[in-house]
Order: sequence, then C-alpha cells, then structure tokens
Amino acid sequence: MADASMAESKTHGAPSTTGMHTYEDPPGLWRLRSRGCWTEAAELLAADNTSNPDAALRRASLLTERCLFTASGWADAEDALRTAEALASTDTERGRAACERGHLAYIATLLHVRDRADEARAALGRCAALLPPGVRDRALLDLRRGLIAEKLAGNPAGAKLAYRRAHAAAAAHGDQLLSSFTWRHLAGLALREGDLVKARHGFAQSLRIREELGYLIGITPALVSLADVEPEAETASRLRAEAYRLFRLLGGIPVWLADILGED
Repeated sequence: MADASMAESKTHGAPSTTGMHTYEDPPGLWRLRSRGCWTEAAELLAADNTSNPDAALRRASLLTERCLFTASGWADAEDALRTAEALASTDTERGRAACERGHLAYIATLLHVRDRADEARAALGRCAALLPPGVRDRALLDLRRGLIAEKLAGNPAGAKLAYRRAHAAAAAHGDQLLSSFTWRHLAGLALREGDLVKARHGFAQSLRIREELGYLIGITPALVSLADVEPEAETASRLRAEAYRLFRLLGGIPVWLADILGED
C-alpha cells in the first residue's frame, strides 16, 4: 500500500502532497491533478511559481505526487521543491517546505529509488519545530510521520498514534481528502492486526470519499484494498475488475499496482 494525503473550491488540499497552502488554485487544476495530469496542472502555476511561496509549494507538491504515482519525474520535483524552499521567508512557510521535503525523501525510499530515510525524518522533525501547535498544517505532518513510522521504521504502534492525530485534525478542519488517507492507513493497520471488520470499514470510507471528490488516481488503490478484505468472492472480483478498468483508463497509474492487477 504505497499511498500518499475535495471539491475544487473547498477541499483541494491534498494529504499526500499539500493541504497546507493558502494559495487559491487556478480553475481546472484539481480536475487535471485528480486524473494524473500533474505536468499540466503544474503549468497552471508557472506564472506565480517564482514569486509566490504558496504557489511554489503547491507546484512542488503536485510534482512530488507524480513521483509517488509514476516513480518518475524526480528531478522536476527536486527543482520545484528547491524553488519553494528558496521563497519561504517565515517559519510557517519553511515548515511547510520541510514537510514536502520529507515526503519526497520518504517516497524515494519507499519506492527503492534511493535510501533517504534519514533525510525524511530530519525534514519532518524540522517541520514539527517550525509549525505552531494546533495549526491545520500539522495534520498532514502527523500523517507523514505515521507513514515513516509504519513503512520505514516498522513501528505500527507509533504509526497508529500519528494517524489518529491526523484523522482527528482532518475531521476538525473538514479536510475530506486527508480523511480518505487517514481512513486508508488506519484500515491498513487494522488489517495487519487481523481486524477485518474494522479494515473493511476504513477502506470503504476511504473509497467513498475519493469517489465523492472525484479523486480518480486514488480510487484504483482504494478499490484494490477493499477487494482484499471483501468476504464475498463475487463482490471482490467486481471491485478488482473496476480497479483494472480505471488503472488502464489512467494509463497504468499508480505504477506500483501493475503487478497486483496483472499488467506487464
């Protein structure tokens, strides 16, 4: 489960990539991003990219998400992130950029591109020191710290605490997409613990939110996860068939589902 963390106007903050910016997205950005057109979405931010720190971070987050789903585009994401870091002038802006730096390093480690686990931990630690307590941005930070605890450190107990903090904060701030990620990862831990009922509920909630928001690139992994805990063979088969259809429609993303869905 490699996942990362929405009506275009109200809930366009993304948990696996942003969720922290105050920049108002240009029209059409969410539609492009939700369909895996990250390069085109990033182009919509080009005019403000060199002067507006929020726009620069938003662009970096889009290109980082592309790395997660395609395992490519690393140089572009690094360049965009360096621009965002250079433009950051307040502790909050520096903290947001550090959170994105940690996420990119985590993805590179998770996908076995390069071991950057120490960099990921250090960047998220820097983010925690810079962001004020209680701000909305810390929900995404907690999710990402949970991912490192679970996926890189093998510490499911620590991950659960972090995911629960992120889950509560996402609900408090009305961040639906972030909630889809916290539901997903809490469900993954429940599955790991053998609690199939709780796992099925969490995966179903994650899928429901993503379908409601039209987050197409996130629907495929949600379908696969739900199929894995579905007790009815016919329903599980239908979910996998739907996941395969969407996977093909989106051009084979996320790439890390290719083996599971039987793609060469």
